[in-house]
Amino acid sequence: MRLNEHFDLMAAYNQWMNGKVYQAASNLDEEALFLDRGAFFRSIFGTLNHLVVGDTIWLKRFATHPASANILSPVTELQTPTRLDQTVCADFGALWEHRQWLDEQIIGWVSGLTDLDLDFTLTYHNTKGVSRRMRLSPLIFHFFNHQTHHRGQVTTLLSQAGEDVGVTDLFALIPNESQQDETLG
Repeated sequence: MRLNEHFDLMAAYNQWMNGKVYQAASNLDEEALFLDRGAFFRSIFGTLNHLVVGDTIWLKRFATHPASANILSPVTELQTPTRLDQTVCADFGALWEHRQWLDEQIIGWVSGLTDLDLDFTLTYHNTKGVSRRMRLSPLIFHFFNHQTHHRGQVTTLLSQAGEDVGVTDLFALIPNESQQDETLG
């Protein structure tokens, strides 16, 4: 499997898991969604919001890549968050709708990446204004890892609130290979 195929899998996993998490969260009332549960971003809503903030920041950075500019141009029109806990959408329904849109942007973006694109050195400024120059492929790994990390926090918070997200393993999306594929020729 080529590296960009791994990113396609991660984008599909990201979309699948976000759907599962938001579906489980939709069973809670507003009070339960906004309840401070002692998490880093306090509530279920706060953590879901942070994921949207982080994705927006990273996608805007990725949009500076020459091969990504056209694909991610709708993302560049979004306001750049100034804080990691900045509220993107004030209510859950709007946040879920925006999340679905972002996930479509991510899938479209990664599906167009080539091996040459992944070797690109991206120059950007972090949220504290520090300049960075890093290869794109490890940054994309970080992008997906960050989502998984915070979604893990959300699934714990949802579980504590009585909502079961169900299977969360990437394994569930890896296709089963036929025995013919296992033979070494």
